[in-house]
Amino acid sequence: MNRIVSLLPSSTEIICALGCGERLVGRSHECDYPAGVGDLPACTAPKFDPDGTSYQIDQRVKAILQEATSVYRVDADLLDELAPDWLVTQSQCEVCAVSLKDVEEAACQLVRSRPAILSLEPNALADVWGDIERVATALEVEDQGRALVTQLRDRLDQITARTRNIDHRPRIACIEWFEPLMAAGNWIPELVEIAGGQNLFAEAGTHSPWLSWEDLVEAQPDIIVLMPCGFDMPRSQSELPALTRHSLWSRLQAVQQGQVFLTDGNQFFNRPGPRLVESAEILAEIFHPQHFGGTHEHRGWERWV
Repeated sequence: MNRIVSLLPSSTEIICALGCGERLVGRSHECDYPAGVGDLPACTAPKFDPDGTSYQIDQRVKAILQEATSVYRVDADLLDELAPDWLVTQSQCEVCAVSLKDVEEAACQLVRSRPAILSLEPNALADVWGDIERVATALEVEDQGRALVTQLRDRLDQITARTRNIDHRPRIACIEWFEPLMAAGNWIPELVEIAGGQNLFAEAGTHSPWLSWEDLVEAQPDIIVLMPCGFDMPRSQSELPALTRHSLWSRLQAVQQGQVFLTDGNQFFNRPGPRLVESAEILAEIFHPQHFGGTHEHRGWERWV
C-alpha cells in the first residue's frame, strides 16, 4: 500500500474523500480535516509568526518572499524517516503551502525512499475536479475518483437548478484579505454564480487581485462576504477593525443595510477540495435565505452586526 505525505489541506481532504486516508503517514502543519489527520506528524512549518493582524502577516510574508520561494519550510529529516511513496503538494500559490521547488529539493536530495511528487495547480473548479481524478489515478482508485467528481458536480448542479429561476441576483464582493484589501479570485467567482449572485471583482480562474477601497465604494455591492485566507470566523471577527476603522467603510450600502457576512474561509472557501460544494451552499444561504434556509449558519457563516 502506498505511503502518502500530503503537504496541503485540500489534498489531504481529497485523499480521505477517496477512501485512502489510512495511507497517509504525514501532513502539512495546516491539515486539520477530517477528524484524526491532526494526529499525523506535521512535515512543514511557517517561516513567519502566523499570529498578528492581517497587515502584519502580509508584511512578514512579503519580506520572506523577497529572499525565498516559499514562506514555509519542509522537514526533510522527518520525510526521510516517514519514507513516503508519494508527496502531494501544489504549485498554485507560494503563500498557500510549501513551494514545489522546496519539495523537489527535499525529495531528490534527502529522502531515501525517492517518493514520486504529485503537484496540484487548481485555479478554477474544472481544475479541482481534474486534480481529484489525478490523485485518484496516482493512488490507483480511478473509479472512486470519477464517482466523487460526479457526486460533487451533481450537488453543484442542484444548487444551480434552484437559483436559475430566482429573478434577483445580488451583486457580490468577496473579500479574501483585509489589510491590504484583496478580492477573492480563482474558483470563487464560479461559486458566486452557482449560488445565484453576480461577482463584482476578480475573474474565474485568475489569482485573487488587490482591491482599492475607492473601487469597492464605487461598485456598491449589495452583499459583502468576508472569507480571509486561513482565518476561521472568530479570527475574522477579531480582524474586523482593519475594515471598520477605515473612513470609507460606513459609506458602503451593504454595511448600512446589514448585508455583511463572515465565513469560515479556512475550512471552506480557501481549500480547493470536496468542501467547495459546501462553500457554494453557504453562499446560496447568504444570497437567498428565503430559498435555502440556514443549514450552515454559525458553522460556516454568520451575519456581521
